[in-house]
Amino acid sequence: MTDHPKTKIVSDPVELVPLLVTFNNSGYKIVYEMLSKSWVTEKELCQQYESECINDCLKMLKKGNLIDEQWRTVPGKKPEKEYRVNYQKFRANFQCTMEDLVSMLYISTSNDEKLRVLSDNIKVEVDSGNTSIGEIARKIGVKPIYVKGIAKRIPHFDVRGQGLILLDGEK
Repeated sequence: MTDHPKTKIVSDPVELVPLLVTFNNSGYKIVYEMLSKSWVTEKELCQQYESECINDCLKMLKKGNLIDEQWRTVPGKKPEKEYRVNYQKFRANFQCTMEDLVSMLYISTSNDEKLRVLSDNIKVEVDSGNTSIGEIARKIGVKPIYVKGIAKRIPHFDVRGQGLILLDGEK
């Protein structure tokens, strides 16, 4: 790591979602621990752990701004992206209602059917061109913070301003 450990400052309860999703998944946690030791390429991660979870894990870690990436160049070989952990410390600096905090904890850790249905409904809205968090929340009958939290949980979605975006050309 560096001589001066960086601190992850969370200023919005929605930012807890990718953190909690990452550390509530044993595979993601193993990948995170590997990345905390040194720079590692995706190929190297796949050699050490189940390759099917690596891509989603890297998306979730990027979404939570938990990893750095850079290009590894070796003479005579194609450059590869490599990753490592971005922060060594954590600090939360936000205030919210208990209802919103409970919602973010639920979204981060639950696997119940209601959450899957809401995720599917959000995907349908985004696929139809509706990326407005407020409009999606109104259409599916939840608070905007719920839409943001679910978007932060799904590897191929993210929140930008008051809208949702699809990451890496996912469909």
